[in-house]
Amino acid sequence: LERRLCQRVDHIVATCTDEVEELREMGLRPGRATVVPCGVDTDLFRPLETGGRSGRPSRGATRPTLLSIGRLVERKGVGNVIEALVELPDAHLVVAGGPTPERLDVDEDVRRLRGIAQRAGVADRVTFLGGVGRDEVPRLMNEADVVVAVPWYEPFGIVPVEAMACGRPVVGSAVGGLLDTVLPGLTGELVPPRRPDVIASALRTLLADPERRAAYGRSGRDRAVALYRWACVAERTEDVYARVVASASREAVAP
Repeated sequence: LERRLCQRVDHIVATCTDEVEELREMGLRPGRATVVPCGVDTDLFRPLETGGRSGRPSRGATRPTLLSIGRLVERKGVGNVIEALVELPDAHLVVAGGPTPERLDVDEDVRRLRGIAQRAGVADRVTFLGGVGRDEVPRLMNEADVVVAVPWYEPFGIVPVEAMACGRPVVGSAVGGLLDTVLPGLTGELVPPRRPDVIASALRTLLADPERRAAYGRSGRDRAVALYRWACVAERTEDVYARVVASASREAVAP
């Protein structure tokens, strides 16, 4: 079906460059796709003046905090982040997402991830929050020293963009949309998926360098506002529609 659509449509709006490459492999002709990314509410997702070290509220915490947020299915790579904690003895991982808090003990994905933490000897440094409300996410991101998003595959991946909008550095996997959104050495670091050792190395470097984290955070915020705020995304989408309509009109009047 996708191959047939590639032959018939006038134009495709893709969310990332990687999608365009996949469409071309399915037969989409050159010039028939435009990348318009998913957007983020940069008023909701913004740096918060929460006080405390690294933007974290003062709550007596001394360990660096990592945040993983989203679905807990295996391909999201949360298990790899847990395994990386073995090489980060001072770090604490907060995992947000999945079932409601009251169902944490019976959820299969949570049980799988808790098993990984137990076997790795880091269970005391992993906190599962369960599903959280959207309005809670900016606070969680601002409380983290680094936001970690290391899926095995991801068509776009909104979490890194939301983290950047909050002024937080990102360690992400070099797949899908993250190849467009996370700029290594500027807004975060990209690592190969399924590599806890490389994840740990990238995190260790960032956690040891607060100035670099702050610089990545500032650059990430600037990038999110410039490219991913909804007004910008809407404008780019409108531009694509206008070009497609104009092209169709010219073809309709051609002799």
